[in-house]
Amino acid sequence: MRRRASRVATFVALAASCLAAVATADAAASCPQALTQRIPARAPAAETGSEFVRQTAPLSEAEREKVIAADLLAGNLPEFLRHLKPVTLRGRLPRGEAVEITLCVTPDYLALGSDADFLRVPMGLSTALTTAARFGFVLPTPRMVDAIYEQADIHLRPQPLPPGPAMRSNAYYWEHQQRVQKQRLALHAPLGTLIAGQKKDLVVTNRLWRKAGRVAIYGWHTGAGAPIQPLSTVHGARYADYSHGVRLVSAVAYVDGRPRSIFDVLGDPWLAGIVSDEGPILRLASLIQAAPATDQGNGCTITVAC
Repeated sequence: MRRRASRVATFVALAASCLAAVATADAAASCPQALTQRIPARAPAAETGSEFVRQTAPLSEAEREKVIAADLLAGNLPEFLRHLKPVTLRGRLPRGEAVEITLCVTPDYLALGSDADFLRVPMGLSTALTTAARFGFVLPTPRMVDAIYEQADIHLRPQPLPPGPAMRSNAYYWEHQQRVQKQRLALHAPLGTLIAGQKKDLVVTNRLWRKAGRVAIYGWHTGAGAPIQPLSTVHGARYADYSHGVRLVSAVAYVDGRPRSIFDVLGDPWLAGIVSDEGPILRLASLIQAAPATDQGNGCTITVAC
């Protein structure tokens, strides 16, 4: 119990340390580079996306997951993901005061490799949460996912592949990567542009308190307010297939231009409703810690939306 309490405190502490680095009131307009300072520099000899696909092809899913986690935590991700984009949600407080909350998000989903050769890589919940926390980020809520889609500079069409056991294979991961890249290039969208529609999101939700050992997924929009995947917790926490992506949201949010911990925002009874359609996300730091503790089955493995 003492160890868990210490680890929960770490999640809260990371937000405080990030806040100290971005104390200017107008930082939200551009998402300061300081928000990504916890991400290690990519080593020149780090493997590329295509090399990852080849080298991990013989591995089991569990072995591949270990490589994904190690690569991400070592900083093997493209440079363009280190330049965050602002997404602003608006609402009103109980007395009618207007309020704006700006989030700083990665322009695309977590990927392994270089700008020239990368893979948008699916991963289990534990890897996603550990990586997010280490870098000073959290996963989005469904409402944040909607806002990111609505404010994206480029909307990509979902590219479902035939369902079946191969959905979790390297071959499917790479095939889907190539389809997304083809769309991006056809739209002349440079790397670092805020794009959406290419993946489902791993999200945080109060449902994870009721569904221990599960992962929550949502999104893959075909248009504003039109996700293929409604919020679901049917999959076990270790489950990942080609359609899943991890979009990171900085642990620092900006409330009317002033930096504030996202943990505070999502726990605030009035502010939380602006960034979460569930209202407050209960004990977010504890939820993050508890979510990957157990894995109760794989859930549906052969459907597009489940």
